[in-house]
Amino acid sequence: MKRSPEKIGVVILGSTGSVGVNALKVIAQFPERFELVGLTAYRNIDLLAEQIRRFQPRRVSVGHPADAQRLQASRGARDVRIGAGVEELIGVATMAEASVVISAIVGAAGLVPTLAAVEAGKRVALANKETLVMAGRLVMEEARRTGAAIIPVDSEHSAIYQCLAGEERRHVRRLILTASGGPFFGRTREEMAGVTAAEALRHPRWDMGKKITIDSATLMNKGLEVIEARWLFDIPVEQIEVLVHSQSIVHSMVEFEDGSTLAQMGLPDMRLPIAYALAYPERLAIDLPALDLLAQEPLSFAPPDAINFPCLNLAREAIRKGGLLPTVLNAANEVAVAAFLNGQIGFLEIPELIGKTMEGFEPADYATVDDVLRTDRKARTAVKQLIA
Repeated sequence: MKRSPEKIGVVILGSTGSVGVNALKVIAQFPERFELVGLTAYRNIDLLAEQIRRFQPRRVSVGHPADAQRLQASRGARDVRIGAGVEELIGVATMAEASVVISAIVGAAGLVPTLAAVEAGKRVALANKETLVMAGRLVMEEARRTGAAIIPVDSEHSAIYQCLAGEERRHVRRLILTASGGPFFGRTREEMAGVTAAEALRHPRWDMGKKITIDSATLMNKGLEVIEARWLFDIPVEQIEVLVHSQSIVHSMVEFEDGSTLAQMGLPDMRLPIAYALAYPERLAIDLPALDLLAQEPLSFAPPDAINFPCLNLAREAIRKGGLLPTVLNAANEVAVAAFLNGQIGFLEIPELIGKTMEGFEPADYATVDDVLRTDRKARTAVKQLIA
């Protein structure tokens, strides 16, 4: 009698965000393959309570003790361990029952639990690009030491990962990341001077969280992805390029030294790269329509506008100078984006604040995650003072 394979235990860090919600859709479609064993969220407690009732994880972590108590008393959570704080977050990320950890927390807050999962030798399905932006060398060294597999969930990096399958890295000439261009691509600085947060949040192709959507509008998202790709694929930043592809059908490309270019294509749906990371090296027959090229508008490509969207070059500057400067870049961006969303600054002030903050820091090297976190705090203080 053929024995059925054991279920794969999955933890989702950041289950109430767009990546987390889509990951749960994939898991729900394949209950015979995956078991959700742990969840974390910060402030969307109502949605988290629904997820607990439906999936019955063994352990949950939230941001505040009061929310943990509220959840523990909710319907369907009696047998679930629910805690709050960083130690609980790390505890969920390193659960013995989990083989796969989906890292979907937005921003610098994802670094510590993601690194903990890597240290524990888990397969990390990485959607939190800030982990590699802030501490890429440290994280990849730790992955090599523990044998942890890091499989990207960002559609662009998943595309490159797929295109590189079976290929030798020494034959790679370029990695080409594609960008949708966001809602303002093609506009001048004068046309963007008075844009509102509501306008910036209207992404033409993807349904994402607020912070990532603003990053897409400034092209900082692509800058962070350049830094992430440098570490993830161990390739010099000079060999990583960006093209604006507004249709979001070609998710990224790899050009080889013989002139061949491989591209990964698909509909703009996060379930595709999530399912790939969960089941790798297998592929899942997820409930999505196939790509119909005859129904698509013509595919076009354009160079990024570095003059009117300077965030991409700021990111390149940070990774070229190295050390802790990418940490400074990321911290300044997170604070500036939050200030824009709160109405404290204008859209064009985001890159200005990031550039001024970077000027105040040397590209010092780092040895531990504490070095990274200390610089992150200093950079946040610096940009807040500039805003004030």
